[in-house]
Amino acid sequence: MPEPGAAPRRSPQGVPYTDLQHIVNADGLHLFCRYWEPAGPPRALVFVAHGAAEHCGPYDEVAQRLKELSLLVFAHDHVGHGQSEGDRMNIKDFQVYIRDALQHVDLMKSRHPELPVFIVGHSMGGAISILTASERPSDFAGVVLIAPMVQMNPDSATPFKVFLAKVLNHMLPSLTLGSIESKWVSRDKTKVEAYDADELNFHGGMRVSFGMQLMGAAARIEREIPSISWPFLLLHGDADKLCDIRGSKMMYEKAASSDKKLKVYEGGYHALHHDLPEVAESVLKEVTGWITERLPAATPPQQQVS
Repeated sequence: MPEPGAAPRRSPQGVPYTDLQHIVNADGLHLFCRYWEPAGPPRALVFVAHGAAEHCGPYDEVAQRLKELSLLVFAHDHVGHGQSEGDRMNIKDFQVYIRDALQHVDLMKSRHPELPVFIVGHSMGGAISILTASERPSDFAGVVLIAPMVQMNPDSATPFKVFLAKVLNHMLPSLTLGSIESKWVSRDKTKVEAYDADELNFHGGMRVSFGMQLMGAAARIEREIPSISWPFLLLHGDADKLCDIRGSKMMYEKAASSDKKLKVYEGGYHALHHDLPEVAESVLKEVTGWITERLPAATPPQQQVS
């Protein structure tokens, strides 16, 4: 209980958490949450993991489409992102994201123990999704990955640059590198403008220490891939300059899963769910179709005997 007279905890935007849906993670940080609850009984739970420097708000379209199919969708802004507490775009250990995802999943499963759980992850959220499902493979009915971060881009992770990053991380961990170039997010100019105008997105430079955490996560994923057996759907644009498509191709080829699919969007940029309208619509159809095909059959209503 807070001490009498103690000021309420507020989001980075100054809103008291008493006015926001949130969970408190194991480090005592408040994470802002969103829930999309269907009108009737839900058929499954879907956790959405957003990407680096963004927040869960832009997943509303995906979530609404899933909600229309009687799925209960939930998400939170990762530590240091959006309306959650934490140092902006900085993390002491990538594992914190995975731990927090499992905490939120466990909370929702405790309320709906009979329902299957799916994950939808984009970009860095894809890396979080892969490692979350790998930690508890039997807990998840399937994972949808939209342009996931599986491998570091070879241009940005040459052996010399990796060596340099390690040296800098030791000496100047808070040194900032370049920021995410928003022009590569989508081919739809209005979506790029919306990304730039969104004050909940982080528009600053990425710290060396954060880059090291991403490299560590990518190395861990590469080790996990051969033992992955859970069902997954991979969607990736072949013109994605932010998360290398070669990572998705490697995952598709090397994962042990018998139920796996890779769909490549020719010319597609990074945020496929916000790319050109026809691509975004195709992505929504792929995601909803793939998940609904893997739901347990709905029990038919009992016929009344007159």
